[in-house]
Amino acid sequence: MWRWLWLSSIVVILDQWTKKIIEEKFVLYETLPVTDFFNLVLVYNTGAAFSILADAGAWKRWFFLVLAVAISSYLVWWLLQLKKQQILLPFAIAMIIGGAIGNVIDRFLYGHVIDFLDFYIYDWHWPAFNLADSAIVLGVTLFIWDAVFAKQDQK
Repeated sequence: MWRWLWLSSIVVILDQWTKKIIEEKFVLYETLPVTDFFNLVLVYNTGAAFSILADAGAWKRWFFLVLAVAISSYLVWWLLQLKKQQILLPFAIAMIIGGAIGNVIDRFLYGHVIDFLDFYIYDWHWPAFNLADSAIVLGVTLFIWDAVFAKQDQK
C-alpha cells in the first residue's frame, strides 16, 4: 500500500507549492478576481475548518496539530491493513492523509493555515480554503461513498 502514501505525498507537495506561490505573489487579504464566482485571496486561518475556534487561545495550535498527527497516524496504519485489490477506500484515506499533513505543516511552521481559494455567489462567500482542504473533502466524500455503496454491492 505504499503507492497510496505516494499519493498522499503528492497532495502535500502540491498543497505546499501552491501556498508558497500565493504567499510570494499576494499580501494578506489581497484579492484577485478570476471569474464571476471565484477569487484568489491570501488569508490565514488560525482556527479549524471554517475558522472554528479562531479566537481561542494559543492552545488550539498545538491541539489541532496533535489531533491531526494522531488521526493521520491511525489512517496510515489503517491504509497498511487494507487489501491490495481495494481502490476507492485507500484512495480516499490517502487524500485525507495528504490534506491533513499539508495543513499540519502550516500549523507547525506558521501557527495558522494558508488559505487562498475563494468561491462565492453574489455577496455570499464560502470560507476560503486550500488544496489540502480540497483533498480532505474529496477523501471524506469518497470514504462515505465507499461506506454506503460498498455495503450495497456486497448484498
